Amino acid sequence: MKFAVLVFSILFLNFSSVNGQTVMPLYESEIPGEKVHVNGERNENGIYFAVSKPDLTVYLPQNSDTKKTAVVICPGGGYSAVCASYEGHKIAREMNQKGVAAFVLKYRLPDDNTSSNKTIAPLQDAQQAIKIVRDNADKWGIDPTRIGIMGFSAGGHLASTAGTHFSKNYIENKEGTSLRPDFMILVYPVISMQADLTHKGSRDNLLGTDPDNELVELFSNEKQVTEKTPPAFITHAEDDDVVLVENSIRFFEALKAQNVSADMHLFSKGKHGYPLEPAASNWLSYVFMWMNEQRLTD
Repeated sequence: MKFAVLVFSILFLNFSSVNGQTVMPLYESEIPGEKVHVNGERNENGIYFAVSKPDLTVYLPQNSDTKKTAVVICPGGGYSAVCASYEGHKIAREMNQKGVAAFVLKYRLPDDNTSSNKTIAPLQDAQQAIKIVRDNADKWGIDPTRIGIMGFSAGGHLASTAGTHFSKNYIENKEGTSLRPDFMILVYPVISMQADLTHKGSRDNLLGTDPDNELVELFSNEKQVTEKTPPAFITHAEDDDVVLVENSIRFFEALKAQNVSADMHLFSKGKHGYPLEPAASNWLSYVFMWMNEQRLTD
């Protein structure tokens, strides 16, 4: 724990503040697999492009005397952008209202020009975010056994990857910190990389336009579920014409086949991103209902 506090102290020197929230770099020194490059990141109204310097925005709820649940939030964007406003910071504030600590992950976007292995770069960032939260649980008043991950669209693929690939450390982890999220919340997620099911843009960006079958299988997360996969809440709209609802259905079926606790709520209408009713006004209430049933909220 002393090492974790030291790392936190070092990182604190590089903290900045956005809208009163603390923003910290994800790595205290070298970013794993980083190539020498010019940082071309740009922010267009809370949507980030060309992200190569990942960071974590910390949202801690006020006036909480008990050990809190925490959730790392992975916004969507087809692995070509990080939609951090609507699918990140807005959700973090809602989590805080329920007494849940939230951490918005601005993860690296796959790019052969910035990463030696672009396919694992987002997963490395998700694992690093979980490690930071768990290593600093005491400092932030977090229950280290209630640290989950939440993802939207391609961010749902990233979250479900973290939830199915945790047995391998893709980052340096000398402390042996558990990188397994304690739960997953997946919102209209990309799950599969199979050609008949996937979101093609997400697959092309993450794996390349002509990936080998082994890579496709490895990152088709419905095929990576085991009895150790954490419990999940999944929500999707049946009329989603961007990411097929079958992604969620296949993952739910895989979880149930391994006797992993899973709840799923499908909306008849909502489209991708939930701009339409009944999904638009109701989806988050189902998330909090599930979290309450799982004793993840106070």
